[in-house]
Amino acid sequence: MAAESKAKETPKLKLHSYWRSSCSQRVRIALNLKGLEYEYKAVNLLKGEQFTPEFEKLNPLKYVPVLEDGDVVVADSFAILLYLEDKYPEHPLLPRDLQKKALNIQAASVVTSSIQPLQNLAVLNYIEEKISSDEKLVWVQRHLNKGFAALEKLLKSSVGRYATGDDIGLADVFLAPQIAAGITRFQIDMSHYPTLARLHGVYTEHPAFQAAHPDKQPDAPSSS
Repeated sequence: MAAESKAKETPKLKLHSYWRSSCSQRVRIALNLKGLEYEYKAVNLLKGEQFTPEFEKLNPLKYVPVLEDGDVVVADSFAILLYLEDKYPEHPLLPRDLQKKALNIQAASVVTSSIQPLQNLAVLNYIEEKISSDEKLVWVQRHLNKGFAALEKLLKSSVGRYATGDDIGLADVFLAPQIAAGITRFQIDMSHYPTLARLHGVYTEHPAFQAAHPDKQPDAPSSS
C-alpha cells in the first residue's frame, strides 16, 4: 500500500524546461490551465545542457521544451500542446467551433513560425557574432513589430476577454509569453497594439499564467 501511495504522489508528467524560454512557458501555462501536475526538469541553455547526449535522445533538435508522459516523449511546444489537448481534454484550449479553432491555430502559428524563431538564443548569438550586438535589438524589434501588427489585425473582430472570445484558447497560451517578452526584453512600444496590450494585462491577473511566469520557475536566478 505504501509503494502504491508513493507512486500516486509522483507526477507522471515530466517537463524539460528553461525558465526564460517562451516556448517552455507556453507548455507550463497549458499544464496549469488543465490542472496537470508535472515534474520540472531544468535544462540550462546558457550552460549548453541541451547539447548533452542525454538530452539529444529526447529531442534531436536540442531545443526545449520536451514533455515525457510515461513512455511517450514529445518535443516542440506546438506538438506538446496538441498532444495535451488530445490526451487531457479537460479545460480545452481549442473550441469546437471550426472558425474559432482555426483562428486560434492561426494566431499560435504567427507566434511560433513568424516571431519566436527569429528571436531565439541561437539566432541572436549568430547576429552578435557575425554583425554586432547592437543589431540584435534592431532585428528582434523589426520582426516583433511585424508579427504584432498582424496579430492586432487578425484578432480585432474576435477578441473578447481573451484573444478569441471569453474563454482562454490556444492563441492566449502562445500570445502571453510573446507579448511579455516584447515588453520586458525587447522594448516594444505597445501603444501601437492596444488589443495585445489589454490582453497582456488580463494574462498577468490569471493564476495559471502567473504560476508559469519565468521568475516563478525553480531554475530562475535568485533575486536576493
